[in-house]
Amino acid sequence: MIKILLEPILVSIIAGLFILLIPKKFRKVAEFFSLITSIYLFIAAIKIFFASPVNAGYLYVDGLSRFIVLAIGFFGFLVTLYSMRFMSSYKDISSYYTYIIWTIGASILAAVSNNIVLLLASWGFLGFTLYMLINISGPKAAAISKKTFIIIGGSDSLMILGFGIIWLMTKSLNLSDMRIDINAPLAFWAFLFIAIGAFAKAGAMPFHTWIPGVAQEAPISVTAFLPASLDKLLGIYLLARLALNVFILNSFTYAILMVIGSITIIAAVMMALVQHDFKKLLGYHAVSQVGYMVLGIGTGNPIGIAGGLFHMLNHAIYKCCLFLSAGNVEYKTKTSELDNLGGLSKIMPITFFTTLVASCAISGVPPFNGFFSKWMIYQGLIEKGKSGGILWIICLVAAMFGSALTLASFIKLIHAIFLGTSSKETRDEVSWQMWLPALILAILCIIFGIFAYNIPLKHFIVPILNDALNFTGIWPSLKSTLFLLVGLLVGIIIYMLGNFKGVRISDSYIGGEDVQEDMRLSGTEFYNTVKEIRLLRFIYKKAESGFFDIYEQGKSIVFGIGGFFQYLHNGVLPTYLVWTLLGMMGLFLFLLR
Repeated sequence: MIKILLEPILVSIIAGLFILLIPKKFRKVAEFFSLITSIYLFIAAIKIFFASPVNAGYLYVDGLSRFIVLAIGFFGFLVTLYSMRFMSSYKDISSYYTYIIWTIGASILAAVSNNIVLLLASWGFLGFTLYMLINISGPKAAAISKKTFIIIGGSDSLMILGFGIIWLMTKSLNLSDMRIDINAPLAFWAFLFIAIGAFAKAGAMPFHTWIPGVAQEAPISVTAFLPASLDKLLGIYLLARLALNVFILNSFTYAILMVIGSITIIAAVMMALVQHDFKKLLGYHAVSQVGYMVLGIGTGNPIGIAGGLFHMLNHAIYKCCLFLSAGNVEYKTKTSELDNLGGLSKIMPITFFTTLVASCAISGVPPFNGFFSKWMIYQGLIEKGKSGGILWIICLVAAMFGSALTLASFIKLIHAIFLGTSSKETRDEVSWQMWLPALILAILCIIFGIFAYNIPLKHFIVPILNDALNFTGIWPSLKSTLFLLVGLLVGIIIYMLGNFKGVRISDSYIGGEDVQEDMRLSGTEFYNTVKEIRLLRFIYKKAESGFFDIYEQGKSIVFGIGGFFQYLHNGVLPTYLVWTLLGMMGLFLFLLR
């Protein structure tokens, strides 16, 4: 079993080094070898998933880690396949594929690490590969890559401190040997510090601000691979590991998680609602959906935790699908501005289908997978309400309202890109290497929604939990899907039997005026009035100025302190003598006290 675990990690290291040494003129060789390596790593992940649980001291495989490893291998293969065409215009392709392969290997190592030193080493290495992959875009990505590195690196420092505290408390380096009561003050701070590392990796507030920038500046394949899928999987994996196996949490700690989850849902979706760049819009939704995962784990009951973990998987599927579909649009139109798009549904039908399915899934529309996992989280909140209090009601309202706003923002995205009048000259769909990964993910959104009980829950989620899942309500997913299909079929028949000859066809008009060549109705203007509401206008202005950005505020504090000391060290000798005298007086007063 140890051999099965170590082989993909060692192969990823060696293969990455080999790809890095391939000369640039042998581009096809690097691409082909990278694809073969990703397929091997996916097969190795499947073997780990079906292998027996193991606890070998520094490596640990159970239901949670097996499930995460399988997802890592799957998304690694799809993104590598997609990159073969999408990255065709980039020059430094060997470095790109090297970091992709290394990321897959390091992610597998992080998921199976039982030893906290090994976990921290792989976790830190992932921060390095993330930084390098963002920089593939060149100088334009320098600022956001630095910001990402500082946020991730700073949170990792706190995570190291948290693990140091639990080592001090338990004298053990193995997570499987720990079961710590959170009521001890040191234990609470250790959990909080490690959770901050998980929040930053997954993108929960207030450590989220690197994700929208990465979504806008980095190659879309990088965003689909890391912030949209692997970083979410690893961040929530670590949080779930803490809550399920390492710490015994109390009601106060669970309440903190629920509050963070609810705020993340609402605040991020409100920012997504008013975006005009579809990559940044998707970036904010990548943040918002983390809130549901944290909220599910924060319920502290089996159905809520299972819902949070299921939503983690669902999010990786539909958000990766959305980013890859968005990459198809950008690849063909050379823009990500919603104002400059429209009418692509007939020209890019497969991309339109994948975007529509993934949009319905993220918005919680039945029978897609996103609905089912959100429905489980809602049940977890209701179950939480049986213990009293009103927090669960507030969180439930926030979660449902956030889902409605998500649907609203994706109506805007679908209309602006695929409906209306075309504004970009593109004649055909992207190549199969680009539409196939998105299509596979879109099909999974459908299958994991219709057959949620029999496939994802049975094989991925239930084995993680020792408790049985008791559903408060029943959602007959297959029967409901059949009823929905019958309703759609009846509607189509009624439409087809209508008296079309009696229908009057008139010219299109906007605002009562005939449409001219220079007149276009864009979905980007749908919700601009939201920013004009007095309270929201104030909040949006503060957000745009970086007031809620932990990086910008931290930078202001550091530069402010640095500027103060720079002012003191002005190079004038009498000033230094005065500070020396004041220091001596302070020292004497301290000694005489």
